[in-house]
Amino acid sequence: MKKAFYIISGILFALQFHSFGQSEIITTTHWYNRAGYNPASIARDGYIYFFSDVRKQWIGIEGSPTVYNIQASGYSDSKQSAYGISMVKYDVGLTTALNPSLQFAYRVKIEKDLDLSFGLSMGVYTRRIKASAYEAETINDPVLDYTDQRFISPDANVGAELQGEYFFCGLSSTHLFSIWKPDDLFLITNHNYAYAFYKNTDSELYNIMTGLQVANRRNITVVEGTAIIRFKRKTGLVRGPVELFDLGISASSVKRISFISGINITSNMRCGYSCDFYLGNTFSQYGTHEIMLEYRIPLNVGRDYDWY
Repeated sequence: MKKAFYIISGILFALQFHSFGQSEIITTTHWYNRAGYNPASIARDGYIYFFSDVRKQWIGIEGSPTVYNIQASGYSDSKQSAYGISMVKYDVGLTTALNPSLQFAYRVKIEKDLDLSFGLSMGVYTRRIKASAYEAETINDPVLDYTDQRFISPDANVGAELQGEYFFCGLSSTHLFSIWKPDDLFLITNHNYAYAFYKNTDSELYNIMTGLQVANRRNITVVEGTAIIRFKRKTGLVRGPVELFDLGISASSVKRISFISGINITSNMRCGYSCDFYLGNTFSQYGTHEIMLEYRIPLNVGRDYDWY
């Protein structure tokens, strides 16, 4: 197993110096669920997690991007391993992309309240261009090809995450197989991520989380920061306070500001909503909205864990 760690670490380290990523559809709720770009993050105690979100970008523009994301994972204490499954669907104009994958993470205890996780996900990436749905001004234009086209490729993501009592940070690289293929109309290219978060759950009235992420996508590097506060209610019980709702804000170097909110329906179910605003560009007049739903099944009934 240690040999596998060294291999994954070497690949991950090397990829940070080869930036082949390009702009891709992202979600605001990645602050709550990092499994989409770092499989190491699924190594979390206490529960089987289910996460889903739907993002509709630039409402009012025909063919604007829509993202559907479903992810589930669980951690085994005896094996120090986490197992997950993910399905992402992108609809952009006449193009539909599917990206199903299986995820694995292994966690190493460094010392009390400090763990290092390594993760790998494997799956396929397929994209279809529905050319037959194209409505041309000149229907019989001989230059146009109305034949639907499909592309399929193996896909893999790799990552590492250091998790402490008051912080977590990570490095990851996605769509590894695209590194060895030329960029074309069908292929999504390699992306590299680095992030660090501070979190504090000591107060009985609120949790705070603030973080910074740097993402490289081919010729674009995006820096994004966030701050989120989650309000709680005192109970006076051994199990501690009850989490109620959260509010947050996120800003990125691509002139995007996002407002984030969520509410705990029960102790094991949350829903959230976010909206994006683009400043000073063509899309500033079009709203982007995202809805999130999380659910977890306790594996240890005698103890409650914080969501993040």
